[in-house]
Amino acid sequence: MATGNVNPFNISDSEDEAEQRPDGAERSPADGPQGQASGPFSPQADAEPSGLLLSSSRTSPGAEGVSVSAATVAAAAAGGAEARVSVDAIAAQLLRDQYVLTALEFHTELLEAGRELPRLRDYFSNPGNFERQSGTPPACKEQGPGPGGPLNRAGSISTLDSLDFARYSDDGNRESDERVAVLEFELRKAKDTIQALRANLTQAAECEVPSQERKNFKSSPEIQEPIRPLEKRALNFLVNEYLLKNEYKLSSITFSDENDDQDFELWDDVGLNIPKPPDLLQLYRNCGNSLPSPRDKSDASVGTDSGELGGHYFQQPVQKTESVQQAEVVQELEYQIGLLNSEKQSLAEQIRRLQSEIQTLRKNVSTPSAPTEEMGPSRSEMACNKNPLDNGQYLDVLGASEPECTTDSKPDPLAPTSTPTQPHTKFKSQTSHGKGPVQFDRPNRKLSPAFHQALLSFCRMSADSRLGSEVSRIADSEESVMLMLGRCLPHIVPNVLLAKREELIPLILCTACLHPEPKERDQLLHILFNLIKRPDDEQRQMILTGCVAFARHVGPTRVEAELLPQCWEQINHKYPERRLLVAESCGALAPYLPKEIRSSLVLSMLQQMLADDKADMVREAVVKSLGIIMGYIDDTDKYLQGFELMLLSLGDPSERVVSATHQVFIPAFAAWTMELGNLQSQLMPALLTRIEKLLKQGDHGLDEHKLHIFLSALQSLIPPLFALVLQNAPFTSRAKLHGDVPSIEVTRFPRPASPLQDVATIVGSREQLAALLQLYDHQLQHEGTTGWESLLWVVNQLLPQLIEIVGRINVTSSTCVHEFSRFFWRFCRTFGKIFTNTKVKPQFQEILRLSEENVDATAGNGILTKATVPIYATGVLTCYNQEEDRKLLVGFLEDVMTTLSLSHAPLGSLKASFVELGANPAYHELLLTVLWYGVVHTSALVRCTAARMFELLVKGVNETLVAQRVVPALITLSSDPEISVRISTIPAFGTIMETVTQKELLERVKMQLASFLEDPQYQDQHSLHMEIIKTFGRVGPNAEPRFRDEFVLPHLHKLALANNIQMVEVKRIDIATQLFEAYSALSCCFISEELMVNHFLPGLRCLRTDMETLSPEHEVILSSMIKECELKVENRGVGEAQGSMSIAASLVGEDAKTKFLNKMGQLTTSGAMLANVFQRKK
Repeated sequence: MATGNVNPFNISDSEDEAEQRPDGAERSPADGPQGQASGPFSPQADAEPSGLLLSSSRTSPGAEGVSVSAATVAAAAAGGAEARVSVDAIAAQLLRDQYVLTALEFHTELLEAGRELPRLRDYFSNPGNFERQSGTPPACKEQGPGPGGPLNRAGSISTLDSLDFARYSDDGNRESDERVAVLEFELRKAKDTIQALRANLTQAAECEVPSQERKNFKSSPEIQEPIRPLEKRALNFLVNEYLLKNEYKLSSITFSDENDDQDFELWDDVGLNIPKPPDLLQLYRNCGNSLPSPRDKSDASVGTDSGELGGHYFQQPVQKTESVQQAEVVQELEYQIGLLNSEKQSLAEQIRRLQSEIQTLRKNVSTPSAPTEEMGPSRSEMACNKNPLDNGQYLDVLGASEPECTTDSKPDPLAPTSTPTQPHTKFKSQTSHGKGPVQFDRPNRKLSPAFHQALLSFCRMSADSRLGSEVSRIADSEESVMLMLGRCLPHIVPNVLLAKREELIPLILCTACLHPEPKERDQLLHILFNLIKRPDDEQRQMILTGCVAFARHVGPTRVEAELLPQCWEQINHKYPERRLLVAESCGALAPYLPKEIRSSLVLSMLQQMLADDKADMVREAVVKSLGIIMGYIDDTDKYLQGFELMLLSLGDPSERVVSATHQVFIPAFAAWTMELGNLQSQLMPALLTRIEKLLKQGDHGLDEHKLHIFLSALQSLIPPLFALVLQNAPFTSRAKLHGDVPSIEVTRFPRPASPLQDVATIVGSREQLAALLQLYDHQLQHEGTTGWESLLWVVNQLLPQLIEIVGRINVTSSTCVHEFSRFFWRFCRTFGKIFTNTKVKPQFQEILRLSEENVDATAGNGILTKATVPIYATGVLTCYNQEEDRKLLVGFLEDVMTTLSLSHAPLGSLKASFVELGANPAYHELLLTVLWYGVVHTSALVRCTAARMFELLVKGVNETLVAQRVVPALITLSSDPEISVRISTIPAFGTIMETVTQKELLERVKMQLASFLEDPQYQDQHSLHMEIIKTFGRVGPNAEPRFRDEFVLPHLHKLALANNIQMVEVKRIDIATQLFEAYSALSCCFISEELMVNHFLPGLRCLRTDMETLSPEHEVILSSMIKECELKVENRGVGEAQGSMSIAASLVGEDAKTKFLNKMGQLTTSGAMLANVFQRKK
């Protein structure tokens, strides 16, 4: 088939342009040649395409096809180069000649261009077109049945979804391409199906409201029809779009969070199968152009003579389909039905009211009244009931000649009772003052009421909407005001800015308090708790204040029934601020709840939140609310539950929660136990029992965290315990608030953690406490404790048990020592100086027994090695800081130092005392006084102990004291006749080199250490050399680099060299082991190439010589260290930047890795120091 340059499917943009020309102008003559070249029926084109497209010999076309074909032929003959074939004619010809695949491709291209053709759409959507057994492809007519036989419908989808058009293609090798085209068509059909289903769902959703309800909405405009879900989602989408376009991004984010069930990026997510409406701005601008109602519409048609059209285009007639006409008819009928129903309901309401008024008049017929007053109610009600919308609406428009609208019937307590009217009308007034109806001047006219009504209807007033209905009614009583607020507030709140919504709290609460409907009250309280998405502290305070005011007004029953359910609903809210509001509300509402609910439901809610909530601030609020609950609870069965809650709160991982427990919960719980009489009998003994149980289990490792929990609880119970002692004292009844009562010293009590731990708050007032304290001190000093049961329990049971517990604590646990020291310090300060001197100190002194005759009795002084010594020294003897108290502390420490030294006992208790006291600079002078006592002591053992104590004190003392007091004392000891005393000073000198920065001081220490190393009298002092090497290994990495390079490394080299010729094997291996640990520590430091070659490597080689025979395990490691050092020296010029890398960190080279790992597990000596090789960094 010769086609030349004829393209029967040339659908160019010129056709669209021609359709858009309003005047239908023809092309210009200049375009003629182009039209001739591209038109399907141009003179240059072959005649065969026309015959193909317009022939009707193969099939029998319908009437439309014939007419179109005839018109096409006529146009082709008459139009010349300007003639064009319509798209519909082409489609008809393709379908008529069974060019199905070509028609499908044509249909696809039209769809992609946005020009869907109804003929092709209907054809390919009808499955019957592909089930015919007679139709065969043109290319296969002569072949008969076979691979090119009739098309069979697929069993899965009732369209062209599974047809294999590849069998009818000209090229059998292009099956895959054709299949892709078919699959694309299937995808488009599936999308069309989805859109159709969405349309069906949309129509179903639009019809959700029953017809009767829609009629009610139409007949009662003041009742707003509830928004449908689809309407809500569409409006949400438009609002979010408006916020984004106008740069309200934060508001858009907040709006999206509040509607997290909707995707604002996709209009199809709305669910409407309609085009996206205009944006809010366009809707606002067009809001005045109201759409005409169905009653105002009429059908019209416009005819145009075909001769008036320019060009030779075939135009499709625009006709209104039958379905559209039927829909309009149905809509008009529904509108009329709504009007009739509205009128019917209005008449029925009038009949009912008239009957009611007739009965009322019959009852009141015996009462004398003026004729106008008798006629007023019935006529006014008749007139008022003319308005079909008067179901709670108070808008009455009456004629001038009508009587006043008054009524004698009793108002419904749940309905509005006032009826404001428009101008030229009268008010119904039933105020509490008995004020009569308002009188208006009536004109002396004789117009009919109907004329008056019609005349006033021209006043532009709107009462046919929710807002118009509310505006038209004016409340004349508190009840009607509450009803109005209950209706309006749910519509007001969502339109108020989040940052200003707390301004609505008074309005919401007032309405919720006074509204008569429980359902409306519940809705308002729900709004209150959901008023702000994530309320901050100030907003939560406002809401809580409102809740408390509500509770005070309505009483416990309504609080339980209305407020608590709101809390329960939000106990698991996703935002912690909401859960925080719930936790705080439980505490704030506790005083206003029924006691049964307070100790059951609310307590269970808080316990659940304490155990489950992950937010620290929520659990903190829960603990505070639990404390408030404990202040109001009176169910004795809840004591054990309260105790478990206290332990659970103290074990919380958050410091905020634990702090709140000490500040609020424990004082409130202790106050309750004081009333129950359980503080001394149950609460404190239970905590002491748990501490003793922990210490018994401490043989396998003491749980210091649990010990801290129990001991801190005991410490928080000290103020309530002292208040209990005062309130149960024999002199309590004699306490007088009036008179000469001295004021309480500011430092009399430790600073309380919260006002609830203030003894004055617990007792009642500072005046009451001052009077009791005066009698308390007098009673202890002159009359004793006879008959004072609460204080005797403290003296005879609590103190002995605490001292016994202290004696079982490991003295090396600095944390436990510090905790118990603080406990005894607060205990003694709270109970006072007289109690401490007469009751506490004697019991400790009896246990410690520091008399001279027991100096050598080691069995009797075993307690001196326990934690009792540091706790007594730092917790009891430091409570008061007067001169006699300081002397007592100095004397005790001197006695302990002497006793431990002379009895050769461990110095752990004395060291713990020095560490605890040394943390406070106020005791540095005192400790130096104690050590100077040891320096000048006659016993060498005491002087050795004093020298070792200086090492602990140097780290915390300022350099001035070190220069003036410490160094002179150490130099004095370094020249002591006893060699053991001189050796004991070496660790203290090393610590000075590590911590002090004064050059003069460092030079003095360096000279002293040099004398130990270079003096011939110390050449054979094995213990001195061991101590020096150990000190070098400890302080070398942290000391001044110059001191390390010029002093430490050269002397270690000398010691290693001297150890090679040591004849005593035991001494040789001791020195070698200490040298190995020192070199391991120093290998972490940067060492210059010169020092590495001259001192470090030679020292390591000497040490390896010793280890080859004494400890082969160490020799492997030393060889690796030497090899690495040699490599570093060789590569110093290339890898200078890597010179500071730790040698020990690179010990595990590829050649020595296996040996090193195997040998490390076999080392039996210096294991602790070897572990530090990889931890010390310069």
